[in-house]
Amino acid sequence: MSFNGNEGAFITLREGSEMTANYRNTIQPGEIIGEFMGKEILEKILEQSECVGIRFYFGINEKGHKTLVLVGANAEQNDLVDGLIADNGLPCPSLCSSTNALNS
Repeated sequence: MSFNGNEGAFITLREGSEMTANYRNTIQPGEIIGEFMGKEILEKILEQSECVGIRFYFGINEKGHKTLVLVGANAEQNDLVDGLIADNGLPCPSLCSSTNALNS
């Protein structure tokens, strides 16, 4: 199977809030529940030749905190490791949205 750029699916707020609540129930208070990555970074990854989407890897940074590592992927399901790779999104907490169904 190859990627076509249409992978993934939209979900309802209810589905998303149930999944994020399930995750929050597995961690200690104050641990990272999300990360913000700016539009410019996402667009630059997507604009790469052969890129049909972004793969998100979970990681632990040098401070021992959970993080996301982003890399473009091509139609053959391969990471574009010779291209742009992103990290250093802004963590929640402390840079969170106002309280909503996905984060509380």
